[in-house]
Amino acid sequence: MATDSNKTLLLIDGSSYLYRAFHAMPDLRGPTGAPTGALRGIIAMLKKLVKEVPADYIGCVFDAKGKTFRDDLYPEYKAQRPSMPDDLRAQIEPIHAAIAAMGLPILMVDGVEADDVIGTLCRQADAAGMAVVVSTGDKDMAQLVSPNVRLVNTMSEETLDEAGVVAKFGVAPDRIVDYLALIGDTVDNVPGVPKCGPKTAVKWLSEYGSLDAIMVNSDKIGGVVGQNLRDTLAWLPMGRQLVTIKCDVDLSQEMPQGMASLSPRDADKPTLLDLFEAYGFKSWLAEMKGDAAVGDKIAAEGNSSSLRSFAPSDVGELTELPRDYETILTESQLDAWLIKLAGAGLVALDTETDSLEPLQAHIVGISFAVAEGEAAYLPLAHRYADAPDQLPLEPTLARLKPWLEDAARPKLGQNLKYDQHVFANHGIHLAGVTEDTLLQSYVLDSTERHGMDELAAKHLGLKAISYEEVAGKGVKQIGFGEVAVDVATRYAAEDADITLRLHRAFAPQLAQEPRLDYVYRQIELPSREVLFKMERHGVLLDSQQLNRQSHELGQTMLKLEQEAYELAGQPFNLGSPKQIGEILFDKLKLPVIKKTPKGAPSTDEDVLTELARDYPLPAKLIAHRSLAKLKSTYTDKLPLMVNPRTGRVHTNYGQATAVTGRLASNDPNLQNIPVRTQEGRRIREAFIAPPGHVIVSADYSQIELRIMAHLSGDEGMLKAFDAGIDIHRATAAEVFGTPPDEVSSDQRRYAKAINFGLIYGMSAFGLAAQLDIERSAAQNYIDRYFARYPGVANYMQTTRETAREQGYVETWFGRRLWLPEIRSSNQGRRQGAERAAINAPMQGTAADLIKLAMIAVQDWLERTGMASKLIMQVHDELVLEVPDSELEQVRVQLPALMAGVADLKVPLLAEVGVGLNWEAAH
Repeated sequence: MATDSNKTLLLIDGSSYLYRAFHAMPDLRGPTGAPTGALRGIIAMLKKLVKEVPADYIGCVFDAKGKTFRDDLYPEYKAQRPSMPDDLRAQIEPIHAAIAAMGLPILMVDGVEADDVIGTLCRQADAAGMAVVVSTGDKDMAQLVSPNVRLVNTMSEETLDEAGVVAKFGVAPDRIVDYLALIGDTVDNVPGVPKCGPKTAVKWLSEYGSLDAIMVNSDKIGGVVGQNLRDTLAWLPMGRQLVTIKCDVDLSQEMPQGMASLSPRDADKPTLLDLFEAYGFKSWLAEMKGDAAVGDKIAAEGNSSSLRSFAPSDVGELTELPRDYETILTESQLDAWLIKLAGAGLVALDTETDSLEPLQAHIVGISFAVAEGEAAYLPLAHRYADAPDQLPLEPTLARLKPWLEDAARPKLGQNLKYDQHVFANHGIHLAGVTEDTLLQSYVLDSTERHGMDELAAKHLGLKAISYEEVAGKGVKQIGFGEVAVDVATRYAAEDADITLRLHRAFAPQLAQEPRLDYVYRQIELPSREVLFKMERHGVLLDSQQLNRQSHELGQTMLKLEQEAYELAGQPFNLGSPKQIGEILFDKLKLPVIKKTPKGAPSTDEDVLTELARDYPLPAKLIAHRSLAKLKSTYTDKLPLMVNPRTGRVHTNYGQATAVTGRLASNDPNLQNIPVRTQEGRRIREAFIAPPGHVIVSADYSQIELRIMAHLSGDEGMLKAFDAGIDIHRATAAEVFGTPPDEVSSDQRRYAKAINFGLIYGMSAFGLAAQLDIERSAAQNYIDRYFARYPGVANYMQTTRETAREQGYVETWFGRRLWLPEIRSSNQGRRQGAERAAINAPMQGTAADLIKLAMIAVQDWLERTGMASKLIMQVHDELVLEVPDSELEQVRVQLPALMAGVADLKVPLLAEVGVGLNWEAAH
């Protein structure tokens, strides 16, 4: 073995990465529906690892089936571990086949664990003077580290040599076994000394030197943990044996040629091609075939059965673009680019600004891309020492304005709603927005992340330059205007370039799916334009009223505090869960309902609500929390958010946030204002109409129940809606066998809870808790409901089955709602996905309807030249600011427009209210 003294051995802890890859990856599926997440993750890790760690010998080590010697020593060893998930078990064989086809030797030895095989090889190679790299995520492996042996963790990018082990664990590698014996190993079900954590173990080992010495001196260690140590003395030798990696495994049968048996072989390309084809790894397939345009190739090859089952990031190593972009610094360069922009079929456009606030941001520079790799950056406001001369901002924007405002010149961007605001801040009305990669990504899969850097990695296999790389992080981050122009060019022009490439990857996928394409082109793109106009206009706010309300809330909170002090018998911090817990459970001895993850009695909302049924203090705390949240979130904050230039608040609508297609609202969030309390409703009173105007609110009535009737086709529900009967009263009459005119208020309340609860997948347990009745009674109501509405029961069952079969459900208009956990082996996650499968088509269809209504109303207002403005969209409600002279016209047309956006089996009904403020319009 002397000839191996200058060689390197790479040992891969396959068993460690197997589970980590499985749980780290989403529920990915191949063309046949077979799970592929762990397979994809393992291959990507190995491709990266063998490239970064050149080695003469490689061993990929897995646990063999069956028991090991540790099970014989201690029958409870790993006893608490659940069995391998079915979806992971199904991937073991292809994982082994792929590794073998990559030319990497695999080792599995009966009776021992992968750790023991790795430990034995480490000692053999170390003795021969070889360098050893162990790729693992297992902390137990730290005991193997020596001058020649180091650990690397590809997932955390951590490397541990001897100094690294000491820095991480506080003890040297030769004391890791003692350290593990003391603290125990919950993963492997190996007990340690109770209450002896890492800090205590390090302290003892630092003081006494070894586990043996600690045991000898156990009588000198005081406190509860000292007694625990003495109580555990008889166990510790066994614990140490269980956590010690065996380093003398006989490997002669597995390695008949010694270390030469671990020499990597040439890849078996035909087998790899077959594997990549079978499991839908299209980018690796393209890579092996030498296709440079991987992103476009994959987009062209996509099909409806595998839209979500592949991504170019199958390539483990992300590549970087050449970034040979032009910086536009002269008039002649600008002239040339204006010609390019005018002649291009589609231009990717992006702005760099001095703020993330859309209505406050101003342009620092603009980037364009007219073809892949053909992009430029136009710096206009970089201000730093030695900055190059730049074209003047306003005159240059004036030259660009005709092209930017030309609706006949198609433009593309990533979240162009933001850039549209930026241009508007400079008096430019951006037109011709025909594509948006943020919305394309969102429509194709709303469950993934839609940031450009993440999309570039996943769909193009490209590593984009991050903003932090050019501008720094945290307090050291500089404004983009301070970034060097050459650096800014690489970053900004790359954004435009990648955006164009993403569009060319997404467009063919949408083109193959007419229903998805409809959602993108007829719902999302037009909604983007309406939302821009709503955000731009904003809502008038009565700040003085909010200030008065804030003062009143503060006074009420002070009164509640005093009452709470009296009930507690002492002052305490009503905002401190710790102090609340001490008062409620230590002093007042109230029953502990549940505990926090750290073992302390919980004081969360559910606990206080339950306690408030029997005790007065928790009720005071709930009331105080509610008012404190209103005050801090709305009455104090909203006046500070008024734009001084417009006198209005301008929310931002997140169009690619909720997986169901619903909009999100932030800065401020207008969708979470509580309306069930008088205080919450008063906040809506501060959203006012200007003089000569009124606020008009139009709200879809019981929209999700109407959608349920439409989707399920249940005759009973359809008849109730067709007849215009109160659906909750009709349901109560069916469930309780009572004539509709004799239904009591309690019966209607129960029916309402059932109607809405079942839409959200509520169980009998949940319904019982909501209605404060026995679970058996709740189950009886649900059974009666399904007996009376069999179409609903059939729809729910069919939807669950469809979701499991195809991995997604759809709205009535074709929006696809992926359910990554629908086939999960984890019962809780799977049941959660099944509930989502039932609710998502209804909530998603409602989201589609309100967007279509918004588009129809905006189109009508513009077509007729009316002065009325859409100012808010909140869930199923549209809010308008209407001049008095247009009120009657709006009052008549608005509900008709909203009812006419879709032809469902039940009539759509929009109820209209009018007032001088938002609350009064309800």
